[in-house]
Amino acid sequence: MKAPSARSQDLASALVEMAERLRPCAQCFSFAEEELCPICADPRRDQQVICVVEEPSAILTIEATHEFRGLYHVLGGALSPIDGIDAEDLRIDELVARIERDDVRELVMATNPTMAGEATALFIADQVNGEVVVTRLASGLPVGADLEHADELTVGRALLGRREINSQ
Repeated sequence: MKAPSARSQDLASALVEMAERLRPCAQCFSFAEEELCPICADPRRDQQVICVVEEPSAILTIEATHEFRGLYHVLGGALSPIDGIDAEDLRIDELVARIERDDVRELVMATNPTMAGEATALFIADQVNGEVVVTRLASGLPVGADLEHADELTVGRALLGRREINSQ
C-alpha cells in the first residue's frame, strides 16, 4: 500500500502480459510461450522416458535435482471421485496416445504421495499395462529426519524402497 501506484500498475501489466503469452505446451501440457515448452523442444532430452506429474509446479521441483533427463506429462490433477474428478477430467487419454505415438519405454509416476495421487498412479499403470515399464518415485525418510519422529507409513515405504550401499 505504501509503494508508488506505478509499481502496482507495472505488476498488473506484467501479470496480464504473462497470461497472454503463456499457453499449455502442445505435448506435455506444462506452460509454454511457443507451441512446445523448452523441455519438450530440447532434442537432448530422452524422448522415451516420460515423468507424469499432477501439476506444472512439480516439474520445477524435479528439474532442480538435475537428475531427470526425460520429458514430462502434466495430468492437470489427480483422480478424486469424492471431488468429482474422474479419468476423463485428466489428460490420461493424451498420455496413452503419446506412449503409442512416441515409442515410450518408461513412465515415471511422480504423482503426489496422497490417496488421490496413489490412485491416479495405479489407474494409469493399469491403463498402460504391458505397453511400457511403469516406475514410481521412491518414498521414505527425508535426509536429516529422525527415525523416531516419522510415521509408520513413511518408515514402511523406506523399508520397502531400501537399496544396497556400495562401499568401494
